[in-house]
Amino acid sequence: MDTYSLLRQFADSWMLLALFVFFIGVVIWVMRPGSSKTYTDVADIPFRNEHTPAPERGNTSEEDVKNG
Repeated sequence: MDTYSLLRQFADSWMLLALFVFFIGVVIWVMRPGSSKTYTDVADIPFRNEHTPAPERGNTSEEDVKNG
């Protein structure tokens, strides 16, 4: 049996099963109890400074910005 046929058979059977199990694991991880607070906090990031500007990070000059 050549390498292509062996890898093709593996991908069609076990790798498909492994990817499906990984997908189901991710879905269960996201839906676990207690995770909604984390995801709500992450989803609200764009709206945190809606009414007031974000605080300044300190005094940085143009030279500091250019030098990274």
